[in-house]
Amino acid sequence: MKNENKKTVIAIVGPTASGKTALSIEIAKALETEIISADSRQIYKEFDIATAKPSVKERQGIKHHMIDVVEPTEEFSVADFSDCAKKIMEALFSQGKIPVVAGGTGLYFRILLENYEMPRVAPNKELREELHRIEREQGVNVLYEMLKELDPVLAQKMHPNNTVKIIRALEVCKTLNIPMSQAQKVKQTPQYNVLWFGLGHLNGQDRQALYDKIDRRVDMMTEQGLEKEAKSLYEKYGKIPSLLNTIGYQEFIEYFDGNVSFDTAVEKIKQNTRRYAKRQLTWFRRNTQIHWLDIGKCSAEDILEKL
Repeated sequence: MKNENKKTVIAIVGPTASGKTALSIEIAKALETEIISADSRQIYKEFDIATAKPSVKERQGIKHHMIDVVEPTEEFSVADFSDCAKKIMEALFSQGKIPVVAGGTGLYFRILLENYEMPRVAPNKELREELHRIEREQGVNVLYEMLKELDPVLAQKMHPNNTVKIIRALEVCKTLNIPMSQAQKVKQTPQYNVLWFGLGHLNGQDRQALYDKIDRRVDMMTEQGLEKEAKSLYEKYGKIPSLLNTIGYQEFIEYFDGNVSFDTAVEKIKQNTRRYAKRQLTWFRRNTQIHWLDIGKCSAEDILEKL
């Protein structure tokens, strides 16, 4: 139930390539407001083509926040995102504007808008170095098995190859001496009135249409110079975590290292993006407050009518 004393936020969620950016821009234009990007890759400077970061032209004059805010070598936690995003939201509220939060990083939405409290544990450099050493010498699967021992609930929800998230989870578990999943508590009182809209496919035929769109997008990224962008970043920064955990870069790094062919790298980008989209849909469908809209069959007018 809506609480009139709370500020209202519009959330546009969904899988990659579902049209969130274009729709959020139309909504922001109609409401004369601004957009907060909830994308854990677009926060990085220089990560442009692989992250489908909207160009200045594509933004159509609408101000976008939380894009290009940190260097590729910097650490930026979900708590950092939440702190920054809330300051932006308060500034928009003070101007009488309704913030539009759009993106596909489920954890960002959970901490910012779903009233979950993220345990604030400072980075442990020595522990991280030890965990990275284990990953280099024994593989990420060993770290994943460690996480399954310490926090089976969280491990089940996490991709077994996501080194960054696994190491962070192990860091939190070992520091707090309890499972990270237990440390994440839901706040009793929601901070905002959130109007949730999701772009998603509900049947096999529609889901295949999304996968076809993903494949076309990857082909377009390749034409736009994704290989060149990946090579430039790799030569500049080396195998830093942010590169190795970004779809579009990790596969080309394998190609640059001579482990796969160019065609195989491109195919792996498509495959990994499709798998990521599936995980995004699974994540967001846990939120029963989301009003799901058919991709390609909705418009800004549809959402404004619902609002």
